Amino acid sequence: GGMEKIKQHTFALAHYTYTVLSTLKYANGAPVVRIYSDTDFSNPDVQGPIINFNMLDENGEVIGFSQVDKMASLYNIHVRTGCFCNTGACQMHLGISNEDIQRNLQAGHVCGDDIDLVDGRPTGSVRISFGYMSSFEDAQTFLKFIIATRLSKSDTEIPFQSSVTKLTTESVPDDHPSFNNTDKLSPIPHILDRELGNNSSATKMTVNWQPPEAEVESIRAAVSETAVPTCRRGGKPITITNIYLYPIKSCSAFEVTEWPVGNQGLLYDRNWMVVNQNGVCMTQKQEPRLCLVNPSIDLKKKVMVIQAEGMDPISLSLEENTEKEAVVCESKVCSHRVKTYDCGERIAGWFSLFLGRPCRLIRQSSDKKNRSHQKNTKGLTSATNISLSFVNEAQYLLINAASILQLKEHISARLEEPLEIEELIRRFRANIVISAPASFEEEEWAEISIGALRFQVVGPCSRCQIICIDQQSGERNKEFLQSLSAARGRKTNFGIYLMNQPLHSSFPGILSVGSQVLPVLKENTEIQPPSSGEEKCSG
Repeated sequence: GGMEKIKQHTFALAHYTYTVLSTLKYANGAPVVRIYSDTDFSNPDVQGPIINFNMLDENGEVIGFSQVDKMASLYNIHVRTGCFCNTGACQMHLGISNEDIQRNLQAGHVCGDDIDLVDGRPTGSVRISFGYMSSFEDAQTFLKFIIATRLSKSDTEIPFQSSVTKLTTESVPDDHPSFNNTDKLSPIPHILDRELGNNSSATKMTVNWQPPEAEVESIRAAVSETAVPTCRRGGKPITITNIYLYPIKSCSAFEVTEWPVGNQGLLYDRNWMVVNQNGVCMTQKQEPRLCLVNPSIDLKKKVMVIQAEGMDPISLSLEENTEKEAVVCESKVCSHRVKTYDCGERIAGWFSLFLGRPCRLIRQSSDKKNRSHQKNTKGLTSATNISLSFVNEAQYLLINAASILQLKEHISARLEEPLEIEELIRRFRANIVISAPASFEEEEWAEISIGALRFQVVGPCSRCQIICIDQQSGERNKEFLQSLSAARGRKTNFGIYLMNQPLHSSFPGILSVGSQVLPVLKENTEIQPPSSGEEKCSG
């Protein structure tokens, strides 16, 4: 029909969405979104088919764009976020000064990252765009997403009814030369008339591998000199309750009671990953059935055994393939390039058969020049290259059972059905589970010591849609991420990332269930000193 009709069609969609978004309000009258625009969407000659906005909470505080992006992905909606390569417009509409830009950079914010709020102020926004192939169903899907995640049903009935009536009479004038009668938009049905939402447990293993006590004591003494945690008044000891490693990225957990620590985290944690026929990493986001693949490692036999229901077990040597026919290539993990080699046709055939699509298993090469952590983390010298496996952010992920328990009550209430704490632990795919007295106290820690090992806290884990996948069945339920966002006050953070600070020991460290965790709190955290009658913590 030509560019003129495309312009009118896409503008009608943008005008419709803009009008409805503008009228959505919380029960207290506060707007749901803040739209950034230089026009009132009345003229397609000066306004394109895009809407730029930030989502707000009931108090008018901005919800970070990265959180909105993650929630939108649950509804199969792709949005663009950030500053859209237009820093000037970003500064103008968000009220960001040049000094703010400098402070944001000093806080670690760079283009394309997930740092969406600095001191509560947005660093960017969310943008939706319509094209000639877009439909009103697409617009309604987006609006349903906003309603389902931010509003109750009673909040939306009145504004949506009036908005739809207004839009069907105003969006595309009857006398517009580019539309004949058959081109007119049919009435849009009330958006709330339809529904908004159209393995075995981990293997456990014990490893009896300990360095000489003299070595441990000398290291512990060195650690104690540099960081001695302060006890809380009446605080119970914090201990490790579970240890998990994930030999194959995005596959099932392998639970152990103690395990050696390597230079990239737990030994063999995420050393392998499944890639598609184009060499692109496959995760549970694209293939939920990966959680049904159960790898286990036998350190004595130096093999990894891979099992899945309906499949014969298959084993793989832990010794790195040094044969000439090994294919060495570079793969990307979260925008980082890593050197890998292919594990062969036999393993590739096993995974392809189970997943029902062509895929291969690759392993990270032990090349010393392999991927290292580039983030300049406070407390870790910039000259130190922290080596990473196929993890997304850091060597370890720690969660607190007390935090899980509090979240469990919130999610169970929303689901209106009981929920086992073990299921939530599996969904959050941590390496270390601890038992601390208070929920979310781990978010106030700067570093921790566990025996001879010392770890730097590098930040919170911002969760994605993988927590919506039942790790024993592969079934999705988007309520989990939505509940986490509601419970955490607009954020989807849960758990903390850790980096191991090298101890320059000739013996490997060991993590064991039952070991005591000694945290050092952040500098700005108020600590209640112990009384003279209370025992003091040691390093």
